[in-house]
Amino acid sequence: MKMRTLRGLEVSALGLGCMGMSEFYGPTNDEESIATIHRFLDLGGTFIDTADMYGPFKNEVLVGKAIAGRRSQVILATKFGNERGADGSFKGVNGRPEYVKAACDASLARLGVDYIDLYYQHRVDRKVPVEETWGAMKELVEAGKVRHLGISEASAATIEKANSVHPILAVQSEWSLWTREIEENGVLAKVRELGIGFVPYSPLGRGFLTGTVTNLDALAADDRRRTYPRFNGENFDHNIKIVDAVKEIAAAKEATAAQIALAWVLAQGLDVVPIPGTRKVSRLEENLAALDIELTSEDLARLNDAAPIGGTKGDRYPDMSTVNV
Repeated sequence: MKMRTLRGLEVSALGLGCMGMSEFYGPTNDEESIATIHRFLDLGGTFIDTADMYGPFKNEVLVGKAIAGRRSQVILATKFGNERGADGSFKGVNGRPEYVKAACDASLARLGVDYIDLYYQHRVDRKVPVEETWGAMKELVEAGKVRHLGISEASAATIEKANSVHPILAVQSEWSLWTREIEENGVLAKVRELGIGFVPYSPLGRGFLTGTVTNLDALAADDRRRTYPRFNGENFDHNIKIVDAVKEIAAAKEATAAQIALAWVLAQGLDVVPIPGTRKVSRLEENLAALDIELTSEDLARLNDAAPIGGTKGDRYPDMSTVNV
């Protein structure tokens, strides 16, 4: 297994995102998901990513069960901030200090661990100064419950404020060939200015860049991707051209489209550790093989031409203006 470093913390060069094992992408199978986590660890993977909201709560329990007896092999990341009820309802974003501490204790219990390696603020609460939230997070580090801190989907200015309270180990945001906003909104530049690691989630464009999503009818009725603008109508027809370019390079290298899409993200810097999600051993092994693919400058230029910054049509998420945050 190749390794990379996030601000001094060594992790496997590719992590494992576990969200889809419990929610959002159709039917789930805990036994198969646990087998996938075990295979990841067997192959030398160390970096596992979950969050309290996935399930909700079920994913942390699943991950905890999978790593029981193998804690020393794992760099475990989880998140708080997207508050949900036990019935699955979304209560909004919560960054209040008292909630931070309660959420951490609940995650520790569900995961069955004594500490969390990397604890992320999942989303920024606009009603609570980030310095207050991070003050509480810093206390978790001082108490030994958390070893490192991270933040997800934050602006460059917010990243700087949080980092002034306690060093940020990693920033997590969506980054792939069809989601390149961080390259132009100052986030990536700020992360590198401060020496922070970057963890791209959805590096395969929620499966779109694998070329396996040919129409929405193939997705389960409860698959959340059915609601994403990029997967619908004229946006889909436009965006599929990116996949065509990825497939051409994949064919020339005797690789899969997924491997080329991951190789592009990996080529963006040694401070970048993608966390593609999967719940199948076969897909996991396919993803890990991307670590052995080297893209030439010509390959990268062709991919950049096919998927330039701002070249994707459609928003990442549906209109969330009516969501209570």
